[in-house]
Amino acid sequence: MSNISNIDFENLSRDDLIAILECKKEDILEIMALANSKREHNYVTYSKNVFIPLTKICRNDCGYCAFKQSPDDPDAIILLDKEEVLATLKEAEKYGCKEALFTMGEDADTEEAVKAKLDELGFKNMCEYIYDICKMTVEETELLPHTNAGNFPYEDMKMLKEYNISMGMMLESSSERLMNTIAHEKSPGKNPKIRLETIENAGKLNIAYTTGILIGIGETKEEIADSLLKIKELCDKYGHIQEVIIQNFTVSPGIEMENHEEPSLLDMVRTVAAAQLLFDEDVSVQVPPNLNYETSQIFLLCGTDDWGGVSPLSEDYVNPSSPWPTLEKLEKLTNDAGYELKERLAIYEKYINEKYIENPVLLEKTKRGQEEIENK
Repeated sequence: MSNISNIDFENLSRDDLIAILECKKEDILEIMALANSKREHNYVTYSKNVFIPLTKICRNDCGYCAFKQSPDDPDAIILLDKEEVLATLKEAEKYGCKEALFTMGEDADTEEAVKAKLDELGFKNMCEYIYDICKMTVEETELLPHTNAGNFPYEDMKMLKEYNISMGMMLESSSERLMNTIAHEKSPGKNPKIRLETIENAGKLNIAYTTGILIGIGETKEEIADSLLKIKELCDKYGHIQEVIIQNFTVSPGIEMENHEEPSLLDMVRTVAAAQLLFDEDVSVQVPPNLNYETSQIFLLCGTDDWGGVSPLSEDYVNPSSPWPTLEKLEKLTNDAGYELKERLAIYEKYINEKYIENPVLLEKTKRGQEEIENK
């Protein structure tokens, strides 16, 4: 008998998810078809963005990280000046980018080099600096800020909401066991309790939020199921999670986990299908196309309906060895699978209201951005 024959697909339990994540042979094709049948529309979305790493200094030291730099590195991005950021944003406008994706190492201001730079620029901490950068973006450009900066306390997130249309942070995993492995043993900020609290604070503050999991870093199928269920629990409670990313670990030269095995294509297929079957139809499931360049179309057949942020200007600084496909290539891949490619903002349309965007200037600007996309 099939391992998935007794699954209640309308009300998936932990055991059901594990069965999906472990299924084989023709059962894989069945869960792919079931996941894809939940698709409500015939298009796949993406956000045209510019990726700006405000600092690459980070308190964490993950075994799979290709982003972090040491303050001693002569090429390290300690902290960008506002003039540098604005110049990049103005260049992004020429490419028609709508999203300003601001990323940074977590708790960078615990490092003396960053503290000194903040002091030089007149800021007490990273939150004040990020707030000012986002405010500048709203007031001096046509782009809309989305900050992805790891854990923030409630009050800092409340402050940043004023000039961000959305925010995000990968849960990666809810497994505390991974805190004692090569993946996270030197990364206190990856404590799942802290990350889940951050995601919940976003819900309490009505911040449209992006999160997701990272597979292939040593987790078990049970831990994947638990991670997805933790996200689902917060999504059901607050309704603020607009998309869930299923990201695969990829090897980059020089990382501590350089010899670690990457997850297989079927690992990704089963996980993407499980996520699509678990979450409601109005929560998008995203797979990064640059990390799955040769296999990305397969995930469209598992119900994936979003490619995430794609930049015509900047590289993926988190995954520098995996360049984004061009928009022309992405459209060809999407059309070849039978779907249309559709641009979106960094906030999904259902969240464009006073509840999620309290700043009237930012709300009006976001509405104009949405109209521009719809009228293309």
